[in-house]
Amino acid sequence: MPWSKSDYPDAMKNLDPKVRDKAIEIANALLEEGYEDGRAIPIAIDKAKETIKE
Repeated sequence: MPWSKSDYPDAMKNLDPKVRDKAIEIANALLEEGYEDGRAIPIAIDKAKETIKE
């Protein structure tokens, strides 16, 4: 299920909005590649934090 800026996993609710937006983008791309939700979410959060550098 793809996520959006208004509908995203609870794990992303406390992220900075810029990081959250990037994490959503990455997670959606991972889902398209066949990753499960539970695996895509933490990977996306970590990659987004690396990219945005809070």
